Amino acid sequence: MRRSIRITGLAAACALAGGVLYGTGAASADRPTGNTTAEPHNIGVLVNEIKSYYGATQDADGVWQASPDSAYADDMARVTAKAERAIDKAAKGHGKHGKKPAVVFDIDDTLLLSLDYEIKTNYTYNSASWADYVAKADRPAVPGTPELVKYATRKGVAVFYNSGLKESQRAGAVENLKKVGIDVNLDAGHIFLKDTANPPAYLSDCATAAAWNCTTVQYKSGTRQHIESLGYDIVGNFGDQYSDLQGGHADKTYKFPNPTYFVE
Repeated sequence: MRRSIRITGLAAACALAGGVLYGTGAASADRPTGNTTAEPHNIGVLVNEIKSYYGATQDADGVWQASPDSAYADDMARVTAKAERAIDKAAKGHGKHGKKPAVVFDIDDTLLLSLDYEIKTNYTYNSASWADYVAKADRPAVPGTPELVKYATRKGVAVFYNSGLKESQRAGAVENLKKVGIDVNLDAGHIFLKDTANPPAYLSDCATAAAWNCTTVQYKSGTRQHIESLGYDIVGNFGDQYSDLQGGHADKTYKFPNPTYFVE
């Protein structure tokens, strides 16, 4: 399952954004002098702002790409530079209490960019179209992340992946990661995906073969706790959603920008 809980559709996302951006009474295009309007952010305007943020342009094959000169790429560069400094410091300290240092990455829109899917589906998730998209294994890398993974590896920091992708989507994810130059620890012992048919014992509080009831935070934090139990100190946890980062079991968390959807 790509998302355990997702706001589907741009309209719902705009309502969420509107509560933040316009809830205090900003004037709208229709009411330029209004002081009390609770009108949400206009969908058409928000779509254009998202495309501008990514510097979104279509390549020769019609695939939407993020520009390396975009505000998005600049934001990513700041986050990854901060992370590299912390990884270097952690590597020199050889982890906590004799444990080996490790980093944990989400995959969707943390390592592999789904901008083309979001634009072409009008920011509306559908499980069938998403499965087809993942199987193509042709997403570009999130800017700077192949280099960040390689940096951690050079410093002797173990790399793990903690994704909401289905176990059945493992082959597509591995193929895609290799394509973008992330060819580090792509075995089953380092890539954790949702296996609803045979959930691991460490998630038994919320998942059994009969019923998967884990929230995103329970699944992600429970997996990090399992990684810790293998003798690792998670010095950095990376994700594009706050639910990728909540629940503890990481020394530092790094939120990557993603204005296209929200996962609780």
